[in-house]
Amino acid sequence: MPNSATPTHCPYCALQCGMNLTPAADGTDGVVVVSERADFPVNRGALCGKGRTAPAVLSSRVRLTTPLVRRAGVLEPASWDEALDRIAEELTRTRTEHGPDACGVFGGGGLTNEKAYALGKFARIVLGTSQIDYNGRFCMSSAAAAGIKAFGLDRGLPFPLEDIPRTGCVVLVGSNLAETMPPALRYFTELRENGGTLVVIDPRRTRTAEQADLHLAPRPGTDLALALGLLHLIVAEGRTDEQYILERTSGWEEARAAAMAHWPEYVERITGVPVPQLREAVRLFCEPEHAMVLTARGPEQQSKGTDTVGAWINLTLATGRAGRPLSGYGCLTGQGNGQGGREHGQKADQLPGYRKLVDPEARRHVAEVWGVDPDSLPGPGRSAYELLDALGTDIRSLLLMGSNPVVSAPRAAHIEERIKSLDFLAVCDVVLSETAALADVVLPVTQWAEETGTTTNLEGRVLLRRRAITPPDGVRSDLEVMHELADRLGVEKGFPTDAEEVFEELRRASAGGVADYSGITYRRLAEENGVFWPCPAPGGETEGAAIEGAAIESVHPGTPRLFLERFATEDGRARFVPVSHRAAAEEPDDEYPVLLTTGRVVAQYQSGAQTRRVDELNAAAPGPFVELHPRLAERLGAAEGDPVAVVSRRGRAVAPARITASIRPDTVFMPFHWPGEGRANTLTNPALDPTSRMPEFKACAVRVEAVGK
Repeated sequence: MPNSATPTHCPYCALQCGMNLTPAADGTDGVVVVSERADFPVNRGALCGKGRTAPAVLSSRVRLTTPLVRRAGVLEPASWDEALDRIAEELTRTRTEHGPDACGVFGGGGLTNEKAYALGKFARIVLGTSQIDYNGRFCMSSAAAAGIKAFGLDRGLPFPLEDIPRTGCVVLVGSNLAETMPPALRYFTELRENGGTLVVIDPRRTRTAEQADLHLAPRPGTDLALALGLLHLIVAEGRTDEQYILERTSGWEEARAAAMAHWPEYVERITGVPVPQLREAVRLFCEPEHAMVLTARGPEQQSKGTDTVGAWINLTLATGRAGRPLSGYGCLTGQGNGQGGREHGQKADQLPGYRKLVDPEARRHVAEVWGVDPDSLPGPGRSAYELLDALGTDIRSLLLMGSNPVVSAPRAAHIEERIKSLDFLAVCDVVLSETAALADVVLPVTQWAEETGTTTNLEGRVLLRRRAITPPDGVRSDLEVMHELADRLGVEKGFPTDAEEVFEELRRASAGGVADYSGITYRRLAEENGVFWPCPAPGGETEGAAIEGAAIESVHPGTPRLFLERFATEDGRARFVPVSHRAAAEEPDDEYPVLLTTGRVVAQYQSGAQTRRVDELNAAAPGPFVELHPRLAERLGAAEGDPVAVVSRRGRAVAPARITASIRPDTVFMPFHWPGEGRANTLTNPALDPTSRMPEFKACAVRVEAVGK
C-alpha cells in the first residue's frame, strides 16, 4: 500500500477518537504509526495512551495469525477449512440433537455495525436461535432502558460533546472519564474556564472528582436515594419549571410524590452525603439557565440501575432541562461501538434499527429485507448473564465474537465453569484471550486498522473506520467467517464479505426504525466526518418523530440534537417515572462488612485482552490492586503494597493494597482488567435489574483480610 496517512478512528472507547495511520517502515513488523488528526471534532487531535499504542496489538508477536483447533485437549494450528468445517459440524450436531436454541451466540460492543448486524442475522436465520446477546448488556443497558421509558428513544448523548463547555453546570454521576476517556476531559475543563461548574458524584475522589467544584461521595449503591433527595430539595425550594412540566411532560404528580418521601436527612443517612452538600448541588444545578446530567456505569451497573437513571432524568425534567439547547440528560457510553452495537440486532430482544423483536411490523419489515418469512424469526432470548449462566445445560454450543466473559462477567469463576461445561465453544478474536484459551476452535480475525467498517460513538455520530494496512496471511474478517459458516450450514446467500455491501443492507433494514441509518452512506461518512442518527433517506419516515417533519424530500443532514421540538413518544411528551429508593441486592453485614465497587484505570481497557499485551500500558498498570482507606488498612495491619484478600459470597481475590484517603472508609475498589488471583469479577454480584437485566457490578458485600499475617 502507498505510504500515505489513512484517516480513521481508535479501536477503544466510545469517543472513537480520530487518528491518522501510516504504514510503518519495513522491519517494524508491519504495524502502523499513529499521528494526530486535528480535523475530527470529538478529540481534536488528542489521544490517550491506549490510542497512541493501539498499533502494538497489530504485531504478529501478540496477535493470532492462524486458526487453532483442540486436539487431544490441546489447541493446535489448523487450516481454515478444518476449523470452519469443525464449527459447522458441531453447530449442526447441536441443532439436530437439542434444537436450535441449544446454539448460543455472544457478541461484543466493539464489533462494527456491519458485524453486529450480520451476527444478529446469522443467529436468527442460519442457526434459527433466539439465544443471542452481547457484552454491551453489561455497560449501558440500564441507561438505555431509562431513556426509552422517559424519552421514547435511547441515544447515549442527545447532543454533541461540543455543547458541554457552553452549558452552565454538569452533574457527572459515576464517571471517571479522566481515566476512562481522557480526551473528553477537555470539554469539562473548558466548561469551568467558561464560568460553568462541575459536580462529580463518585464514592472515590478520582482524577475526575479532583476537577470538580463539588464532589459528593455516596455509599456505593445509593445513587437512587441521592437523586431522589436532590429532587425533593428542588421541589421544596421552588426550583421546578412548572410551565415546562405542564407543556412537555406527563406523570409529574406521581414522581413528585415519590421524591417528597426522601427528605434530606433521610437521604444523608442512606448515602452518607451531608445535607449542606445536597443543598449546594441543587444550587449549582438550578441557578444557571442551562444544565446537564450525565451518567455512566456507576449508577447504571446496579440491580436497580434503570430506576436510578430514571431518577436522574427526572431532575432534568423537573427543572425544564431535557429537550432544550445546551441542557438535558445523557449517558456516557463506554465501549467503542456500544451505541451502534445495541441498535442493529445482536441484543436478545432487538432487530436492526433498534426495532423490538416482538413488534409484528418490525418483524415483517426486517424479514422482507432478509428474504424470509416473519414467522420464521425466533422470539426474544436470554439476556447476557442469563445466557452465560445457561451454558452447558440449555445451551450446548456457543459461537463467541469480540468478548472475554471469563474476565468481564460477574461471578466470573462460575461463568468460567459454565463455559468449560459446553459441548463446543468457537471463538473469533484477535488475541488468545482467557475465554479463547478454553475454546475448541479459535479463529484469528482482522482488527480495526486492517478492515473497513462503521461504528457509532457516544454522541450517536456514525463514523467510518478505514482500512490502513493489509492483514497478515492467515487472518480473515468476521464477515468472511459468517459467510463461510452460513454457506456450510445451508444458507448460500445473504452474508456478503464486503463491509459496504453489508452496510447498504443495514440501511434498508433500519429504514423507518428508531435508529434510522437509511440516509447514511459511506461516501457521506467520509466527506462529513460522521453523520448523526436518525438520518432517514429521501422520502423516508422515522419512527417516534424525534425530528420534525416525517417526509424527507432532500438529503437529510442527520440529527445532532434530539428532542428540541418534541420527544420520541406517541404524544411527544417526556414521561416522568415515579421511583423510590431500595437497597442494593447485597448489603454489608457482620460477615461481609465492607462494600466493593469496581472500575477501570487509565492504562487498561475492559477485560484487558488487548491492552495487557502492550508493554507501555503494562508498565503504567502492571496488575490488579485493592484500594482501601487508611483506617481500614490500619484495622487489618496492612501496609502499602501488602497482599490483601477480598472475599465475597462468590469467591476470593488477592491483590496488593493501595492505601488512599480518596476512598470512603466503608468501601474498597478493584479494577476489573485482570484474570487469575486478582480477578475482581470473581467477587461481583450477578443480581439483575428487572428491566435492563444489568448485573450489579458496582456494589456487593465483602470482607477484607490481610494475607500471611
